[in-house]
Amino acid sequence: MLSAYAPLFRVPGALRFIAGTALSRTGGSMFGVAVIVMVSERRGSFGVAGAVSAVGVAVLAVAGPVIGRLIDKHGQRRVALPFILLSSCAGALTAYFSWSDAPVWTLFVFYGLSAVLPEPGPMSRARWAHIFRDDPDQLHTAMSFEQVADEASFVLGPVVAVLVSTLWFPEAGLILAEILFTAGMLIFLAARATEPPIVPHADRPGGLAVRRPGLLLVATALVMTGMIFGGNEVIAVAFADEAGTKTFSSIVLGAFALGSTIAGLVFGAGVFRSTMTHRLLLAAGGMFLLEVPALFVDGLWPLAVVMFIAGSATAPLLITSLSLAQRLVPKALVTEGMAVAITGILIGISLGSAIAGWAIEAWSAQAAYAVPIAAGACAFAIIGVRYRHLERAELAAAEYH
Repeated sequence: MLSAYAPLFRVPGALRFIAGTALSRTGGSMFGVAVIVMVSERRGSFGVAGAVSAVGVAVLAVAGPVIGRLIDKHGQRRVALPFILLSSCAGALTAYFSWSDAPVWTLFVFYGLSAVLPEPGPMSRARWAHIFRDDPDQLHTAMSFEQVADEASFVLGPVVAVLVSTLWFPEAGLILAEILFTAGMLIFLAARATEPPIVPHADRPGGLAVRRPGLLLVATALVMTGMIFGGNEVIAVAFADEAGTKTFSSIVLGAFALGSTIAGLVFGAGVFRSTMTHRLLLAAGGMFLLEVPALFVDGLWPLAVVMFIAGSATAPLLITSLSLAQRLVPKALVTEGMAVAITGILIGISLGSAIAGWAIEAWSAQAAYAVPIAAGACAFAIIGVRYRHLERAELAAAEYH
């Protein structure tokens, strides 16, 4: 199975940008839970913690497609570097204001500013889309590898963030996340040989990527998917805190990501002849159904098992949805198009974090699992209702490629 991924590492220059995204992804996976632990420890409120996290994700959701469009027009290195420097400075100030007990509004403002950053996922996927532009099966493997790398970072990142924040001091997780993200992005951008070329202005199609048929539908379904992620992140911390072992939340979150990582490895090694729309519907159904038992488990270890199983539907859904987003747009809009899809996830994470934080304080941590479960049901319904429309858009988009 793993041999299917070997050709990716033989691409000249690929190892360098893979290493860079590995670091940046690990740092990026730490941000949300690091802020939740930091704010809940310093301010004593999961509601405020979820709201601060939600603001950062919401800002990233708005900034992502805009920065992605600039990258498509002017190149990855030229556009991304200034934003990375801005983000790292704002993140450091967020940690300082938390440590110094500054007014809570400073956390919202500066954590929001730290989220104005380029997303490594769309840029890395854009490189693979260029490298394997004439080999769809190898491109499927590359996109699957990208999702596996994302999920692997979520196995390690939240565990490290929770541990350093609880064992050292509350801001430690956020500081370490900023260091890893910034270092990884600098390594990635230094790998110039694999940077995709800029499409000349005269050859660029008009309009925004989000207006391409089917893309907004995919992004809307991914809003619901993001709500699952954001809700799970806040609820896991609160569930473990209610049980008297906040650090165990890293095990619960890691189990979810590990289940997704294993499923992604298997899924990526396969070759499929059905439409991506069909695979997306099946994955959405699995994602909804497999999380339902979280409402009924008793104890942290049973919850970790449920999350491990529930995570197995996540990678197939994300691999398929992001591959479909790449298919639905012309090559000149590929970074912007995938940024739109990921923006859907980020908006959902923001909503899920905020709504789950409210549900925890209004009900209980376990009852709050109704939030991600309801979001999963909505994702399945959105894809199911518009199934024919999305499949037609997928087949029609073949002319772009």
